[in-house]
Amino acid sequence: QVQLVESGGGLVKPGDSLRLSCAGSGFTWDYYTMGWFREAPGKEREQVSCITRDGVSTSYTDSVKGRFTIARDNAKNIAFLQMNSLKPEDTAVYYCAATFWGSCPMSPENDYWGPGTQVTVSS
Repeated sequence: QVQLVESGGGLVKPGDSLRLSCAGSGFTWDYYTMGWFREAPGKEREQVSCITRDGVSTSYTDSVKGRFTIARDNAKNIAFLQMNSLKPEDTAVYYCAATFWGSCPMSPENDYWGPGTQVTVSS
């Protein structure tokens, strides 16, 4: 059974940091490009960041460049999103996604999705 499970969300103040994790199981992790998407209330889901199978190539949406860093540990089947200097506009549900042999940036349609983790940035 394929599973993607996000963790690490929470309520933080502007300027704080969070690290999201995405643990995968039930599929051949090394063959999948991994990405993070987010969906804020009243807005469409947007791709935040992506990392290729080998971790060599990454992409970021403009609004998070220089603040967020994506990484993956293929030995442990985990992807990470380090989020620094968080802003209220980063508030959203963050989803982990996986696409077989994909490139970055990812398409909006992906093979597997996690259930999401809430990130709230508020003073």
